[in-house]
Amino acid sequence: MAKFFLTTAIDYANGDPHLGHALEKIGADVIARYHRLAGDDVHFLMGMDEHGQKVKQAADECGVSPQTFVDRVAGIFEEMWRRLAISNDQFIRTTDPAHKRGVRTLIERIHEKNPGDFYEKTYEGWYCIGCELFKRENEIVNGRCVLHPTRELQWTEERNWFFRLTSYQSFLERVFAERPDFLRPETRRNEILALVGQGLEDVSITRSRLSWAIPFPLASSDGEEQGTWVWFDALPNYLTATGFPDKGYTELWPAQLHVIGKDITRLHCVVWPAMLQAAEIAIPEHVWAHGFMTFGGERFSKSAGVAFSLEEAIDRHGPDALRYFLLREIPFDGDGDFSWERFDERYTAELANAWGNLASRVIAMVEKYRDSVVPSGERTSLDRADVTDLVEYHAAMDGSRGYLLQEGVKRALASVTRGNEFVQSSQPWALAKEESRRAELDDVLASVMRSLARQCVLLYPFVPVKTEELWRQLGAPGRVSDQRFDALAGLDAAGWRVHKGPPLFPRDAAGTSR
Repeated sequence: MAKFFLTTAIDYANGDPHLGHALEKIGADVIARYHRLAGDDVHFLMGMDEHGQKVKQAADECGVSPQTFVDRVAGIFEEMWRRLAISNDQFIRTTDPAHKRGVRTLIERIHEKNPGDFYEKTYEGWYCIGCELFKRENEIVNGRCVLHPTRELQWTEERNWFFRLTSYQSFLERVFAERPDFLRPETRRNEILALVGQGLEDVSITRSRLSWAIPFPLASSDGEEQGTWVWFDALPNYLTATGFPDKGYTELWPAQLHVIGKDITRLHCVVWPAMLQAAEIAIPEHVWAHGFMTFGGERFSKSAGVAFSLEEAIDRHGPDALRYFLLREIPFDGDGDFSWERFDERYTAELANAWGNLASRVIAMVEKYRDSVVPSGERTSLDRADVTDLVEYHAAMDGSRGYLLQEGVKRALASVTRGNEFVQSSQPWALAKEESRRAELDDVLASVMRSLARQCVLLYPFVPVKTEELWRQLGAPGRVSDQRFDALAGLDAAGWRVHKGPPLFPRDAAGTSR
């Protein structure tokens, strides 16, 4: 059983979850569920980034303390992830005492191993509160941050502690040369290679007069207490979640995969590896940077002000349908656009009409022709095609070619299409009229039932609630989550007793969910 420690970016606690947050968390959840079905020992981490100037401002606007504010926001996020059936094993918050202790220890360890990596100097520049970063000239358009165009940049001048990132130029060049799959997809890797090739700059890692932060553990020359820069606090969450610095943290660390948005690759693939190298700690194995989702050309974010809520999207057709749609429609290696029309079309055509209708028809025929008990039957072309197609499904899902989740769900849907075509071409209703063709009917019903069971397993990472519901209707033993991919080729449904239930994906006259 292989260890698979998977993380997502921790969400900033200055507002409610939106559809952009959901895309990343659902995508990571699909990867986690896939690896569990593959037999891996998965630990799936998510969490909240709760310090920084943005949070303090948002709390002040609400007239509450920062801690009260982040407690409320964290509760909203956790409840939303439960509603979307996100199967994380751990939820870390950067206000947790154990995390604060881990951050202080990491900073002290860097100072102990490489004391020249921290130094003080006065710095000035344009600061984006939205990014919690000083911005370079190429990151500013018309006087505003390209990622937060509605926010005013602040000219900031203060004496801070700096991390000597420039010392790790050759180390990072070596990482990217020796580990070409460290950062994927290739477009993101090329961007970071170009950035590193331009030469690195040291980074300011503290802020003066910032009360809502982890106090920086090194004493300043002027005696002023400094707050740890929010990113130097947030990035270590992946490490502190393992129990660092306590003995045994290496049972989880290093992480096998960080799933992040493409806008924070520099922090995760330049700053974070350099921090770990400075502390003489192993770096993560892989980083996957997904793209952005837009609605009418606008990116989902608090600052962009996209005008509908995540709850509205869930209520449209239910949580599982939204999970399916996002990873069917939005490429996990690029950008994509959300539209209500496409959501309705895919729900109706692929979930309700194709998969839901296939399941309903087959269960009804087993009830009618075989008294609800699945017969024994020979393997057919449907079985052979399904098993052959597993190769492409795994190639899209296991990371060997990247995490092309949209291709994985496409391969699973191909089995649904084959199942419908198989039923139409074999016409079990006609076979049932001739006693002499009883064996043929058994072969057809057994084969398509096996196919439905395989579809449950393949689609489980995407639609975990509905696949468990269908699994019960098929009369299959145990749960879908207990199945393993290596058993699919030999799966046998003979003797299962079907139980017809309500439609998996109900439709009203307008083609939307009830």
